[in-house]
Amino acid sequence: MEYRGSSAYNQADFFNSYTKRRDRKDSPNNAIEGPIIKELIGGVQYKDILDLGCGDASFGKELLKQGAASYTGIEGSEQMIASAAFNLSGLNGALLHETMESYHYPENDFDIVTSRFAIHYVQDILLLFQNVHSTLKDNGKFIFSVQHPLTTSSFISKQKGDKRGNWVVDDYFIEGERKEPWIDQTVVKYHRTIEHYFKALTASGFSVVDLREGSPKREHFSNEEEFTRRLRIPVVLAFSCTK
Repeated sequence: MEYRGSSAYNQADFFNSYTKRRDRKDSPNNAIEGPIIKELIGGVQYKDILDLGCGDASFGKELLKQGAASYTGIEGSEQMIASAAFNLSGLNGALLHETMESYHYPENDFDIVTSRFAIHYVQDILLLFQNVHSTLKDNGKFIFSVQHPLTTSSFISKQKGDKRGNWVVDDYFIEGERKEPWIDQTVVKYHRTIEHYFKALTASGFSVVDLREGSPKREHFSNEEEFTRRLRIPVVLAFSCTK
C-alpha cells in the first residue's frame, strides 16, 4: 500500500519507527537540517510563527521557549497532532488538524512561516508559496527545508534496503510524483529541481535571501562513520526568503 501526504504517520508501526529514526543524534534531522533551520530563522522573540507540517511540534515548543509570541502548527496526521498537543501543553501554541493544501491562510498574519521536511509531499508548490506569501506580514520570513532533489530524482538505489550505500541520480529533469520505499512502506513524494523551487518562490513575490544544501559539520555528529557518509551527497535543501 502507498501513502500520500501525512497519511503514513497515522500507521502506528510507521509512526513509532519514524520517531526512533528522527530522534537519533546523527539523523539528518538533528545533525544537518536542524542546525541550518535554526540559523536561518534567527531570533524569534515576539514573533508570530506558522509551522506547516509541524509534526509533533517539538520545534514549536523550542520556539515558544525562545520567546515567540505565538505558534500555530498545521498537521494532517492524527497521531502527530496528539503528540503535538502533549508537547505544547501549557504553552501559547495552537494546533490545526489540516493539511498545507486545505488550511485557510489569513492575510498578513504571521512574522515567520516555516516548514521542515514536509513540502516535498505537496503537489502544487506555486499555489502553496502564493498562500504563504499572502499570510506573511510585510518583510516576513519564509524558512523551509525539503529532501534534496538529488535524492528524490530516483529511488533505484533504495531497492536493496533503506540505508543507501550509493546514490543513483536519474531522471532529474523529469519532475513529478515519486514512490519511495521508506520504513517498510511506500510513500509518495514530489520531485522537482532546485531551479523549480527558486522560480516558484520568485514568481510568488519572494526574495530568496539564502540557500543551503546541508553541508555536514563534524561537531554535529557523534559518529565519524556517519559524518563521512553524509559528505557524499546532499540530503537537505533549505531556503530563506523574505516578503
